[in-house]
Amino acid sequence: MKLFFSLSVLTLCLMAAMPSAFAQESDTLSVQETEVAAEAVPESAQQQPQPAAPQKAGFTQELKKRFIEGGPGFMGIVLLCLILGLAIAIERIIFLNLATTNTAKLTASVEEALAAGGVEAAKEVCRNTKGPVASIFYQGLDRSGEGVESAEKAVVAYGGVQMGQLEKNVSWISLFIALAPMLGFMGTVIGMIQAFDKIEAAGDMQPSLVAGGIKVALLTTVFGLIVAIILQIFYNYIIAKIDSIVNDMEDASITLIDLLVANQK
Repeated sequence: MKLFFSLSVLTLCLMAAMPSAFAQESDTLSVQETEVAAEAVPESAQQQPQPAAPQKAGFTQELKKRFIEGGPGFMGIVLLCLILGLAIAIERIIFLNLATTNTAKLTASVEEALAAGGVEAAKEVCRNTKGPVASIFYQGLDRSGEGVESAEKAVVAYGGVQMGQLEKNVSWISLFIALAPMLGFMGTVIGMIQAFDKIEAAGDMQPSLVAGGIKVALLTTVFGLIVAIILQIFYNYIIAKIDSIVNDMEDASITLIDLLVANQK
């Protein structure tokens, strides 16, 4: 067994050394071929500088270049829409993630507290839990002494308040989604008007006059659509998150009323 292990290790070492040996041999051959080729080329040709290969601009540099070509007027407004929309979207995403609660675990804890210590113990559990579902539970438990109907009304009313907090500032994101492409289209129209003004002033249909104005006009439209697409993705995620939390709130409200009815019996 030891011999077999030693042979295996030796084989692996040889396999690992073979590529490097072949690489060194190929490097030696390439160097020799280069020296031979250099000797064959005349000295005058060797002394001539070779033209540098054109470097491709990176994505960020290309984006910056196109943004500057679009003009600071409408492009700056479109960029402002993107910044404000992303700021609101990130704030909403953080808020909604913090508002997400394990409803099943909270319901089980409230049910155990009701059975063990009554309404006050269940309210203490809700105080120590974050999220709109715990707040709704607390409001319903706080009004449970006035009857199940009063507790149900409190749950429905406070559920509307919590839904309003979840949807806060979301309408601004939809505004920026609609505003960004509209500003882009407006920049396109203004760019086309400027192009035709140059044609009219020159008195001739020159391609260079038209191409510059049309390029600037189309760049504003492209950036407006890009901003709208980015914000639309965030908006759809936020709406889906809100719908999920609202569904949990409704299910938890029904469960709480059932628990209060069972506790009164």
